[in-house]
Amino acid sequence: MRLRKIRYAILGLTLLMLAFQSCAPSGGMPPAGAETPEPAAERMEEEGEKQEMKMASGSEMSLLAFSIGKADSLLLRSGETVYLIDTGRGRNWDTVEEGLAALGIRCLDGVIITHMDSDHVGGLKKLLKSGLTVDHLYAPAFYLPEKKEEKENPAVKAAGKTGLQVEYLRGGDELPLEGGSLRVLGPLTAAEDKEDNNSLVMLAEAAGGTILLAGDMEFPEEQSLLDAGAIPRADVLKVGNHGDGDATSDALLNAVQPKIAVISTSTEEKSDTPAKRVLRALQAWNTEVYQTQEAKRGILVTIRDGEIGAERLDALP
Repeated sequence: MRLRKIRYAILGLTLLMLAFQSCAPSGGMPPAGAETPEPAAERMEEEGEKQEMKMASGSEMSLLAFSIGKADSLLLRSGETVYLIDTGRGRNWDTVEEGLAALGIRCLDGVIITHMDSDHVGGLKKLLKSGLTVDHLYAPAFYLPEKKEEKENPAVKAAGKTGLQVEYLRGGDELPLEGGSLRVLGPLTAAEDKEDNNSLVMLAEAAGGTILLAGDMEFPEEQSLLDAGAIPRADVLKVGNHGDGDATSDALLNAVQPKIAVISTSTEEKSDTPAKRVLRALQAWNTEVYQTQEAKRGILVTIRDGEIGAERLDALP
């Protein structure tokens, strides 16, 4: 596959248009005073054009990693399917919300919390009170509280009385993604050491390319998935655990062999991230590395008809 830069302005406009389309009310009987429905032939022609547009939109997949310090919030798009993966900390939510508003995103097919660390789930409560429409809320099937007294799952607690039920995922599950698939690779079993190793690990495949989303999985979860043969090659790697040295093993990179890697981190918040070992290992595979701390708004990866591009964004449209 050829790598090339794809201008974000075009994608931003597409996102804006599709976001409004996906939020449109469903069809039904016209309200009083509405115009008479058009003839069947014209309607069929219009529906054909709409289907053409929908098919064209499905040939592009994008991942936007918001720049919110050493925390995660990712916007995954394929066609009209929109997922927000993680919400950052509570103090990060305003930045994420501003980004979604700038892109015209009003509806989310799902919010996926990869695990229950505060830098991934901390903004969820604010999100659910923000006025955004959320169709589904997903979380890992396994949860290891940081403290014994923390018995309630943070995602369940954040959902509170919203009426939104948490849907639990584990390796082998799959979520809908227009034009492709979003497969859950892990976790396979509950981690007893660290919550990071309960992270949802997912593979998004559409538009002729693949993105491996590693959550915060560390060496133990990496090895369990490698032993199970669950880690495939992928064009793009969302690097696990903010590029820390306790993740992204040589064995993992040998399996994935990514062309592009995205790291959500802040050296200011943690001086040894991303780890030099991780950067050297990625360099050994000639992987293009993008860090959210290098851009004011975030890192955008776009896959369109098998062509992959990435860029650092200092502004949103």
